[in-house]
Amino acid sequence: MHTDPRIAIVGAGPGGLTLARILHLSGIHATVFEREEGPLARPQGGTLDLHEDSGLLAVQRAGLDSEFQRIARYDDQGSRLLDKTGRVLFEEPDASAGNRPEVDRTALRDMLLASLPAGCVQWGRALSDMRLQEGGRWNLSFTGGSEAGPFDLVVGADGAWSRVRPLLSPYKPQYSGLTFIEFGIDDVDRSHPAIAQLVGRGKLDVQGDGKAIIVQRNGNAHIRGYAIFRVPADWAAKRFDFSSPAAVRSALLAEFAGYADAVTDLFRVSNDQFVPRLIHALPVGHCWAPRRGLTLLGDAAHVMSPFGGEGVNAAMRDAAELAAQLAGQEDWAAAVATYEMEMFERVIEAAEGSAEAAAVQMSHIGEALTLAHLQEHRAGAA
Repeated sequence: MHTDPRIAIVGAGPGGLTLARILHLSGIHATVFEREEGPLARPQGGTLDLHEDSGLLAVQRAGLDSEFQRIARYDDQGSRLLDKTGRVLFEEPDASAGNRPEVDRTALRDMLLASLPAGCVQWGRALSDMRLQEGGRWNLSFTGGSEAGPFDLVVGADGAWSRVRPLLSPYKPQYSGLTFIEFGIDDVDRSHPAIAQLVGRGKLDVQGDGKAIIVQRNGNAHIRGYAIFRVPADWAAKRFDFSSPAAVRSALLAEFAGYADAVTDLFRVSNDQFVPRLIHALPVGHCWAPRRGLTLLGDAAHVMSPFGGEGVNAAMRDAAELAAQLAGQEDWAAAVATYEMEMFERVIEAAEGSAEAAAVQMSHIGEALTLAHLQEHRAGAA
């Protein structure tokens, strides 16, 4: 068996790019195929906190510690919990303490892209089909008729609605019962100092009346927030007219009518970009039988709710471990099988925690449970 597989990575998110980078350091070439037309094709989302044993570990193995320090926001690790009246129930005393630095998704992706050789990422390549060839290799077809291959190993790093996953697993992400309405506030420190003070340095969580608002400070004085509801999957489309920002803003104010004005001002001063986000997850313990030439990482393998911030961290840890296996074993098929077995076990705890956190959101004791979780986290970090 040859020991130098031709590798395709489908998806240029943090997981796929981390894998390509660490493989590159090991002298293993991989090609990343991304459906977006370029790195600036769409906003990459909000802020992330990287954890020591996963995201930060992957950054270290990628040899990008210095580059990461230039984009990391250690001063934005704070957390505040308010009730609907605006009363502070919990506040992190030192927002710069700890080692879970925040980083904007766009900055993280730019850092990873800059670390890869020219031509490693091929843009505008939306996967449409995969065909198994004689000898167990795979040809990829893309929207528009282009093709690539054959590849010895295809890594699905293409997110919750992966096009690679169905070749390994019949499972699809299921709606969690939670719908987020995303909003944003620009230039918050200068234009809206009261909001900046309310949110603080990090994350703000406000709960009451079976609803919640979570707001995060991003880089460049931007605030990204989410109004959270436990509702049927079609509720947001029926409740909000997303073609009219004014109508969405008015409807949000009506939904949170019992909240303090200082809190609902978040909606009043927001920009006009409102986006519904339905939260889906794969079953805890999702796994598959090994299939030669295919594997998954990140959300493609184990998408979970965002509570706990484990998604990107798990994806980057997956990438680091898969790269280590491929560089460390002569039999690459055995390396992939070992990676999968260890990954299935590794992510169970994070998936269970995310599922439990999603289950108690907006329950009649949700506020108390959130407070207990924050206090436990503070005690554990002490």
